[in-house]
Amino acid sequence: MFQVIKRILSAEEVKELIPIPAELARVKAERDETVRDIIAGKDARKLVIVGPCSADNEEAVCDYVSRLARVFDRVRDKLFIVPRIYTNKPRTKGEGYKGILHNPDPHKNVTDIQAGILALRHMHLRALRESGLSAADEMLYPENHLYLDDLLTYVAVGARSSENQQHRLVASGVDVPVGIKNPMHGSFPVTLNGIYAAQIPNEFKYGGCQVKTAGNPYAHAILRGSVDVYGNNEPNYHYEDVMRFAQMYEEQGLRNPAIVIDTNHSNSDKKAAEQVRIAHEIVANMKYSARMHEIVKGFLIESYIEDGNQKPSECVYGKSITDECLGWEKTERLLYDLADAL
Repeated sequence: MFQVIKRILSAEEVKELIPIPAELARVKAERDETVRDIIAGKDARKLVIVGPCSADNEEAVCDYVSRLARVFDRVRDKLFIVPRIYTNKPRTKGEGYKGILHNPDPHKNVTDIQAGILALRHMHLRALRESGLSAADEMLYPENHLYLDDLLTYVAVGARSSENQQHRLVASGVDVPVGIKNPMHGSFPVTLNGIYAAQIPNEFKYGGCQVKTAGNPYAHAILRGSVDVYGNNEPNYHYEDVMRFAQMYEEQGLRNPAIVIDTNHSNSDKKAAEQVRIAHEIVANMKYSARMHEIVKGFLIESYIEDGNQKPSECVYGKSITDECLGWEKTERLLYDLADAL
């Protein structure tokens, strides 16, 4: 039995309340085209999707994104930076904080989805206005994508969602690149099946309507490592893993073969500081192999203002309330080093 608490505003109503100005829509459109070109191999720069595990606080997130904008000005010839502003990201076990969508105040365990929708749209729009950088978000709930589709330059489908049919179908209608993570168990064939489903036309129920999509040719893979049946993390960013996946990609004949490597999660054994070493190893392998340099289009890095993460009882500005993140000083150094190395 479901008890109705309140009616939630539609995406159209929310966009009327918090519209995107025309000049910012043009900025986003230009950035969208650049990311498409990177995925398609028309732009040789590497994509860096970087930001906190969970975007929990508007002030800290916008502060962080403005710092990224200053770095981007110095590395834009080698790197194309897209802020990671993941507004639906909950704590892993799903207890307590469930992302700003559900809990607009992360330090009060009060669910207010309407307030959360307004808060997350306001945060994305403010970050774009103050930094000029349109962002990435995770499509944890496919039906909520419409609240942000005019603001996002990149969309991710998480490891726990990549086998879900609705996520795959909605990804086929998204007009920006969608990164589909390998599932938790790590299967490469399942990952490729998800990409294929997102790249082909589909017809399905969405937003209360029967809809038809043309397919998303920029759907691609994110390798994030896997977890075995005993809970052990197993990486898949090493040269041998990437080359094997690239071969399978080619054999399936998918459009725009592209891999983004997640330097955290199971690849780092959830040790955020390891992301620096992992990113440098990937660049070294790119220098060794022209094929790896061609197919690896970029990095997904979890980073915030402060190193590590905090307990639910704490309230530290700019420190992750979910998984560990790399602090700002180490992130800034890493971005400059990657630009120099590429």
